[in-house]
Amino acid sequence: MVCDRCILAVENELQKVGLTAKKIVLGEVDLGDKEPSPGQLQTLATNLGKIGFELLDDKKRRLIEHIKTIIIEQVHYQDHQEPVKLSVYLAERLHYDYNYLSNLFSSIEGITIEQFHIQQKIEKVKELLAYDELTLSEIAWQLGYSSVAYLSNQFKKVTGLTPSQFKQRKDSRQRKPLDKL
Repeated sequence: MVCDRCILAVENELQKVGLTAKKIVLGEVDLGDKEPSPGQLQTLATNLGKIGFELLDDKKRRLIEHIKTIIIEQVHYQDHQEPVKLSVYLAERLHYDYNYLSNLFSSIEGITIEQFHIQQKIEKVKELLAYDELTLSEIAWQLGYSSVAYLSNQFKKVTGLTPSQFKQRKDSRQRKPLDKL
């Protein structure tokens, strides 16, 4: 789950099967002490699948989703990113060795954590460019880039366009949904 609408959709599906969440946050549902029946879980899994979600009951898959959620929150929902190493940030937040997290993520997702992080940052740059409210310098600062040149080089490497070329394109408003990255 990567947005408030996602949380609302999951909450609605839970209610349809007779479950009430104690807490729903990005990527996680806490049912409290209530243990769902196998039938409820099966129906919930089917219903969630129809709207593009999946139940994660495997510990490793949940950890991968937690990594993604942390990165998405950091990139898309914080006003300014302090320059901190992603490896240190994830290791501290998840209480796992970063090498373990990195190897697990790569083996399941087929890309590195760093590549996923870059994809998220570039998608945020696209969003901010489309809104046309901030300069490229302000965008670079907000996303924790050391310079506009570094942001521009990374943007071109990922999209094939410079930020200026992207901004001039008519389809610059057509961005990828976060769950498709």
